[in-house]
Amino acid sequence: MKKGWTMAHHAMPSGGTQLSTPVTAMIGAGVLSLPYAMAYLGWGPGTMVLALSWCITLNTMWQMIQLHECVPGTRFDRYIDLGRHAFGQKLGPWIVLPQQLIVQVGCDIVYMVTGGKCLKKFLEMACTNCTQLKQSYWILIFGSLHFFLSQLPNFNSVAGVSLAAAIMSLSYSTIAWAGSLSRGQIDNVSYGYKKTSTADYMFRVFNALGQISFAFAGHAVALEIQATIPSTPEKPSRIPMWKGAIGAYFVNAICYFPVALIGYWAFGQDVEDNVLMALKRPAWLIAAANLMVVVHVIGSYQVYAMPVFDMLEKTMVKRLNFPPGVLLRLITRSSYVAFTIFIGVTFPFFGDLLGFFGGFGFAPTSYFLPSIIWLIIKKPKKFSTNWFINWGSIFVGVFIMLASTVGGFRNIIADASTYSFYT
Repeated sequence: MKKGWTMAHHAMPSGGTQLSTPVTAMIGAGVLSLPYAMAYLGWGPGTMVLALSWCITLNTMWQMIQLHECVPGTRFDRYIDLGRHAFGQKLGPWIVLPQQLIVQVGCDIVYMVTGGKCLKKFLEMACTNCTQLKQSYWILIFGSLHFFLSQLPNFNSVAGVSLAAAIMSLSYSTIAWAGSLSRGQIDNVSYGYKKTSTADYMFRVFNALGQISFAFAGHAVALEIQATIPSTPEKPSRIPMWKGAIGAYFVNAICYFPVALIGYWAFGQDVEDNVLMALKRPAWLIAAANLMVVVHVIGSYQVYAMPVFDMLEKTMVKRLNFPPGVLLRLITRSSYVAFTIFIGVTFPFFGDLLGFFGGFGFAPTSYFLPSIIWLIIKKPKKFSTNWFINWGSIFVGVFIMLASTVGGFRNIIADASTYSFYT
């Protein structure tokens, strides 16, 4: 939390960074699993859930940006600061911090798996005669990059990586839907609900809700991104931040809806949990798209890891009296990267992980926590439109959280029972 209007610890980012970092945070590799979610939800409910999620999370993003400076002269630079202000000094961190950590760590684990899988697919397509390595090795290779990148000091030092990641996300999303469109429908395409037991189908539907909520992940780092934008009473940070968010949501819509609808149209219920894996031709373009995903998740990993690094380092200095410096950074950041690699290699189930983390962490931080905080701080009039919108977001968010957490966890267990670990 910052008093006054000056920003001491961040240099002013360029205009490109103000848009690219929200885009990197908001457009994740989760977009590639949207056709798979559609396969369980069907045309009507799938489109409705996607559109509803887009509208709810755009509204809660606006709330987060407005709440950043809801107390004149004070900036809530982190979600936890806003939580303390809304729920109290003791209760605030317990409500906000676990949810935010689940989002950030969950994203990084999923990005480890995604990076490894797409790197493997790229090499298989680019070099058909090469000796094929196991998937676990590819996740390790991808993860080893982050031992170096994680030593960058702050958000502004990942600005270049962030801008590259934003361009890549738009590019591979376009290749995913354009590739599906040019390929056309597969033989005997079916849009009927997948044939499975009633219980299994219900859990898969719950998981699909989590996969969609995973696609709207930017809220967990929104305040940290806004903190990098200078603010004065004449030019408050909420104006450029909201422009960046609007731009990011526009890019989000032109990425998400075509991928979800055209991917499902082309493959029907036989679509894979990563639609790029199902596309084969033209080989060079699909190989390039997989490489773009790799570049994107390299940048996204760092955007989500930076606040975690900050928290770990502060804890080490405060609790263990560890001297700040290069050694502290090396130990904390390398340990965190190693942890995310280990979990990613152990549970490389892209779709299940998306569903589980989507429900467990993303639904609270993106769908209903901002609305609860808004009701506490802004106190809109009872039964007004604003009041109803916030309560609607809370009910939808809580349902998605409960359903997709159960669905994702159950599917991880079901898939792990038939999976050979570390192969």
